[in-house]
Amino acid sequence: MPPTDASADPATAPGFDASAGRSQATDGEDTLHLRLPDEFLALCAKADVARDELLDRVGDWGRTRTSVGAFQLVPVRIERDLPLITRWMNDPAVAAFWELAGTRTLTEDHVRAQLAGDGRSVPCLGVLDDTPMSYWEIYRADLDPLARHYSARPHDTGIHLLIGEAVDRRRGVGSTLIRAVADLVLDKRPACARVVAEPDLRNTPSVAAFLSAGFRFSAEVDLPAKRAALVLRDRSVRDLL
Repeated sequence: MPPTDASADPATAPGFDASAGRSQATDGEDTLHLRLPDEFLALCAKADVARDELLDRVGDWGRTRTSVGAFQLVPVRIERDLPLITRWMNDPAVAAFWELAGTRTLTEDHVRAQLAGDGRSVPCLGVLDDTPMSYWEIYRADLDPLARHYSARPHDTGIHLLIGEAVDRRRGVGSTLIRAVADLVLDKRPACARVVAEPDLRNTPSVAAFLSAGFRFSAEVDLPAKRAALVLRDRSVRDLL
């Protein structure tokens, strides 16, 4: 899974003076008058743009038509989506491989770590015909610890996913949606030559879904939490598989 990005609370960071800019109000209460410099605001704006551009604005990729309906990746919003994602993570079929079963806080910590990061991993809901039914993480595989375990190329883009509802898993939509998302990556990220995934070798339905979606098996790799099947979908042969 994508790495956890730490973030610091500025109010507790070294060198932060909580009293800076504080003045005494006429009613005796302390108030904080703080105006951020224009240069700092511009820097923050640039950082937001850079965060979006690491994956070419996943939230703007839009809908794509598939044989099972109209599908779209919608970036996660914690307040709206956390209860649903937590429920999915507590499904035994999902928990066996994601290992996030338990309290809402456990799932929240996992998702917030990505949302607070630099944009190298974007957690999304997969929405099929306007119904959220899957969870996806689109990530920069070349900037991920995974890159230590294979010959990564610049802009390699990775996919993690789970199908949330048992009824959708039973009807076998996984390979169709994986192919659709891989096509979106290649269409929307012109610098990306390969889409990468590393499903757990024990998860044979997932491995089979990737292979059915046009990915090729590359190698078995030992990752910190699992032995995985490294599978790749190459831009150069996307129309042949």
